[in-house]
Amino acid sequence: MDIILREKIEKLGTKGDIVHVSDGYARNFLLPKKLAMVATPANIRQIEQEKAAAVRREAVEKQEAEALAQQLSRVSLNLSRKVGEHDVLYGSVTSMDIAEALEAKGFTIDKRKIELTEAIKSLGKFDIPVKVHREVTALVGLVVSKED
Repeated sequence: MDIILREKIEKLGTKGDIVHVSDGYARNFLLPKKLAMVATPANIRQIEQEKAAAVRREAVEKQEAEALAQQLSRVSLNLSRKVGEHDVLYGSVTSMDIAEALEAKGFTIDKRKIELTEAIKSLGKFDIPVKVHREVTALVGLVVSKED
């Protein structure tokens, strides 16, 4: 029996795949648990339309993310921090600090999207990667300077 998977099933396929399984497996397990539906021509057309809509939606999201990435790459953040001996910061600059500075510039970015490998603990210029989409990353300039 040919069926269309409604979600990913180990060793069978992913959502939207048309697979051939035994009649008993389909009737007794997949169909009652709503993990699959029978592959009729109408259901196949519906799945193809859903896939096409998902591709279009993904393309629009990626375009919006690329536009946001271009805006973010033109942004330069300046943070002032107290420093101790040998220009070592008291505390550090974290992704939360960067997210708040971006918020002040008009960008709402979740701190988890800011990809710092570790907190910044020194003065200087840094390029901070910000993941705006799973395929699009922007680099935001950051200058950490002494507080007067």
